[in-house]
Amino acid sequence: MHVDFLIIGQGLAGSLLAWELSQRGASILIIDNGTENASQIAAGLVNPITGMRWVKSSDVDILLPAAKRCYQQLAAVFGQAFYIEKPMLRAMRSDAEFRQAQKRRHDVAYQAYLDEPHLPGAHPYNIPMPYGSVLQQQTGYLLTRALLTRLKDFFIARNSYRLADFHPEAIELGPLLRWQDVTPKRIIFCEGYQAIHNPWFSWLPFQAAKGEILTLAHQQTLPDALLNYGNWLIPLARQQSRIGATFSHDPLDNIPTAAARTQLLSGLAAFSPALAQAEVTAHHANVRPCTLDKQPFLGFHPTHPPLAIFNGFGAKGSLQIPWYSQRFADTLLHNSPPPATIQRHYATHFPT
Repeated sequence: MHVDFLIIGQGLAGSLLAWELSQRGASILIIDNGTENASQIAAGLVNPITGMRWVKSSDVDILLPAAKRCYQQLAAVFGQAFYIEKPMLRAMRSDAEFRQAQKRRHDVAYQAYLDEPHLPGAHPYNIPMPYGSVLQQQTGYLLTRALLTRLKDFFIARNSYRLADFHPEAIELGPLLRWQDVTPKRIIFCEGYQAIHNPWFSWLPFQAAKGEILTLAHQQTLPDALLNYGNWLIPLARQQSRIGATFSHDPLDNIPTAAARTQLLSGLAAFSPALAQAEVTAHHANVRPCTLDKQPFLGFHPTHPPLAIFNGFGAKGSLQIPWYSQRFADTLLHNSPPPATIQRHYATHFPT
C-alpha cells in the first residue's frame, strides 16, 4: 500500500493533521491502537489568558481565529457543533490578583478578552466572590471525544484508518521507507506522551504531566458560563458539570487516584459549598504530552528525515493544533520552514 503520509496516533494532533493533509489532496493512513488517549478525555478548554499574572497565551491572536475557523469547517462538514464558546467567570484569589486583572483590562492588547472586573464582594451569577472576579471572553471548550469519533469514521470510510499496534522496530528505513505492507513517503509520529518511549524521538525534552478530571451530578443550578476558581468547571447541563484538572509528573499512567479526587472536590467545596455534596459520576486520568520549553515539537529526525514528529501540545492542544497542523502541512507539502521546529534541540539533546 502506497501513501504519502503514515500517521501514528489518532489523538487530536494526528487527526487534525491527517484532516488538513487529506483536504489538500494528500493520501494518508492513520495507525492507532484504539486505546483511550489524552485527547479523548481532555476538557478541550480554550482560555486565552492564564496564570496568576493574567498573561495572554503565546500567539493567541493568531491561534484562536485559526482554531475557530477549523472547528467551524468541521461542524459544517459533519453537521455537528464541536466547539462550544462560552464566557468564563474567573474568581480572584487575592487583592493582588484583582489589581493585576484591572491592569490587564486597561491594556489595549487584552480588552477583547476581558470585561471590566467585578468589585470584591460582588455576586455575579449569584456566586460570592470575596476578592472580585472578571468575565473573560473568547473562551470555550472542544468536544474532543465527539470530534475524534467523527473523524475516525471519516477516515475509516476512506480506507485511511487501521486499528493496529505500531512497533517502531518494524520500520524499514531503506531502500524504501516501509512499515508492514505500507510504503509511505514519510512517517509522522503523533503519539502523545508515548513519544517518550519512541526510539527515534525520545531524546526530545518532554515533560509529560498526568491530569485527572471528574464529572459531577448535582442539585445546584449553574450559570451558563465556564468557571475558574484555581481549577475550572465546565457546565455540561443544568445540573451536570466537569471539573479539573490535577497536574503531576509521577506516576505517568491513566489510573484515577483517590488523592486527586479529594483535591478536586475540596477545591470545589471551598469555592461553592452548595456543590460540596455533588455526586461523582465519572473519574478519568491520562497524561498530557507537555514539553520542557512549553513549545510543541514539529519537524524531522536529524539523521532520518523521512521520520517526523507532530507532538508536544500539552494542555493547549485545542487552541494550538489547528494552526500548527496547517503550517506543518505547508512544510510537508511545500517544504516551508516549520514553526516550533525541533531543530532548536538538535545541539543540546540529540545524542551524537
